[in-house]
Amino acid sequence: MFLSVFDMFKVGIGPSSSHTIGPMVAAARFLAHLRGLPFAVAGLRASLHGSLAFTGVGHATDRAVILGLAGFVPDDYDAALAESALARIREERHVTPPGLPVLAFDPARDLIFDRGPALPGHANGMILRGLDAQGDIITEVTYYSIGGGFVLTAEELAAGADKAEGAPVPHPFSSAAEMLHMAAASGLSIAAMKRENELTRRSAAEIDRGLARIWEVMNACIDRGLAADGILPGGLKVRRRAHAIHQRLLAERGLNLTPPHVVNDWMSTYAMAVNEENAAGGQVVTAPTNGAAGVVPATIRYWLDHVPGAQPSRVGEFLLTAAAIGGLIKFNASISGAEAGCQAEVGSASAMAAAGLAAVLGGTPEQIENAAEIALEHHLGMTCDPIRGLVQVPCIERNGLGTIKAVSAASLALRGDGKHLVPLDAAIETMRQTGEDMSHKYKETALGGLAVNVPNC
Repeated sequence: MFLSVFDMFKVGIGPSSSHTIGPMVAAARFLAHLRGLPFAVAGLRASLHGSLAFTGVGHATDRAVILGLAGFVPDDYDAALAESALARIREERHVTPPGLPVLAFDPARDLIFDRGPALPGHANGMILRGLDAQGDIITEVTYYSIGGGFVLTAEELAAGADKAEGAPVPHPFSSAAEMLHMAAASGLSIAAMKRENELTRRSAAEIDRGLARIWEVMNACIDRGLAADGILPGGLKVRRRAHAIHQRLLAERGLNLTPPHVVNDWMSTYAMAVNEENAAGGQVVTAPTNGAAGVVPATIRYWLDHVPGAQPSRVGEFLLTAAAIGGLIKFNASISGAEAGCQAEVGSASAMAAAGLAAVLGGTPEQIENAAEIALEHHLGMTCDPIRGLVQVPCIERNGLGTIKAVSAASLALRGDGKHLVPLDAAIETMRQTGEDMSHKYKETALGGLAVNVPNC
């Protein structure tokens, strides 16, 4: 099994990888489909289904689809240009994507939130249609946004493309048990095995540049979040808190009266800074999703800023190790909140961060696997119940607590020799089963939990 570190960590925009990045990617794929047709289309229509319909407005899915059909893509998203384009499209009721004629598209009429039964392939489904001049459908494609910004057509999903092996790699582990066996047989670390697998797709220089870019965007997101103040968009009137907390922490630094547990506030503040930026629609890195984007960067920042001996040159090792664990979770369970609840998002992120931290702190492969298991185990059953469908409450604070759990899990694992009762594979399978059993009310539909028990206006 191979899933690239650059698939697990993707530069994109907030507030959601499955509900914002995924639909924008699907729209880009549909435009490519239209460019390859032997006939021309005159208009477009889009329908959103399942979780995309129920929480799409709060997750900016409507904006993502409109902008995606206009030719915008997540990795070079320009917020100012996007705002201008949205206003123009809503007024003129057409889009002009590159390489295609002017296409009729009135968001008020042609973007449909279908809150009936979900499409059969996944909770996050959407159908994009091309119309002729009379408004009749002449082509359509069904897409599924399966979490973390990954998008498959209905045909690809049915063919098992999400489990496809791809070209051979030297260390093709598809379970934690296989990963540990291969590490023991090769004498390599998890990060080193992951890097050798990556080298079958990219040069060493490309890998190094890509990893540096991932951390650059992550770190910049933390800094922007720590500097920003004000109210987050969406109507809940949630105040940004990372800036004020960070200022108080800076003022207290070095005071003998500061209790040791305040380091938890540093971790939480780094994570909250990222997720406040995500909630505001800023540039983030899926890690493995937008809703859980704060945990991995916050853990890295904690390590660099607060742990003696931390070396920035080893951030790549952290990311490669984290991606190896994230790939196992995605391959054997899910990283989608709409599919398995927040255990699949923040739980996965915490496991990835715990593994990465254990690695750079000198952990053995067995200790790294133990760290990931501890972190994931103690997120099992966590629901996804965003108030008003916004990636704000409880999502922002939840990333802070996921970071604290990641650091604690790594620390506990490093106190042992790697031997433990519950293997990571068992925790992953338990998460998969729990997600299957979980009511759809608690899987990013905003139909249960905090979403209905807290006033949202």
